[in-house]
Amino acid sequence: MDAARPAEKSLSTKIKKILVPTPTPTPTRKHQKHSTKKSTPTPSPTASAKEKKASPSPTPKTKSKHKKASPTPTPTESPSATKTPAASPEETPESARGKKGWPNVSLSPDQIADYDSYPPKVRQILDAGLALAKQNLGYTYGSADPKNGGMDCSGFIYYVLRENGFSDVPRDSSQQYVWVRKAGDFSAVLSRKEDSFELDDLKPGDLLFWRGTYNIDRDPPITHTMIYLGREKRTKKRVMLGSSDGRTYDGKQRWGVSVFDFKMPPPPKSGDAKISPVFVGYGRIPGLIGD
Repeated sequence: MDAARPAEKSLSTKIKKILVPTPTPTPTRKHQKHSTKKSTPTPSPTASAKEKKASPSPTPKTKSKHKKASPTPTPTESPSATKTPAASPEETPESARGKKGWPNVSLSPDQIADYDSYPPKVRQILDAGLALAKQNLGYTYGSADPKNGGMDCSGFIYYVLRENGFSDVPRDSSQQYVWVRKAGDFSAVLSRKEDSFELDDLKPGDLLFWRGTYNIDRDPPITHTMIYLGREKRTKKRVMLGSSDGRTYDGKQRWGVSVFDFKMPPPPKSGDAKISPVFVGYGRIPGLIGD
């Protein structure tokens, strides 16, 4: 038993000698691996630093580009603002000089709904009237000639119709009313509503008649006349053409030869019935029936 113990000790010492050198190289190898791992992260921050340096460089360039681009839209906006007031070529600013109200207005045929479908003679008359509306003519009572610089309502109708072959047209609105009534194609209107059935037969080229627009003693008491244009494409509203001393277009008063809104007048005020306008009716121009 005692002899076996030293043998066991010798074996254990041999085993220790074998085992002891083996663990010593293993940690050194591990330290070498760790050293290589430590060396590898060192280049990575340098690359990230380069990326950080590269990233701020494009950002100021983009900012500088935006700063250069910002002044460019400002001059482009200024001419667009100047174009907007000039986008209403139908208004003639010269006609407002020394006169009341807003500039007179003319419409082109493509601004009137279904103008191309009008009868040729009606288009001829309306074209002549719209051409007069472009001449900056004022309202001149008693005038039927554009050379006078203005015309009154019946003078406008008289001039336009005579220039287009209607030599028998009377001069004043009362007799023009009689002229239309005798021809037999007249529609009386009692309603004051825009959608009244009494306006269903109203056609472009029809003559329109009012009484009570000013105080005058005549029989029949017709005091105002115009010619119906149709409906404007932009507003879908009825418009008319003639000469007036204060009727409106687009809600603004105009003085002279112009396009105007066709609206039914409000009821007369109490005690003021003699000078309150009343729409009487409309009729075809004699000679245009069946055209």
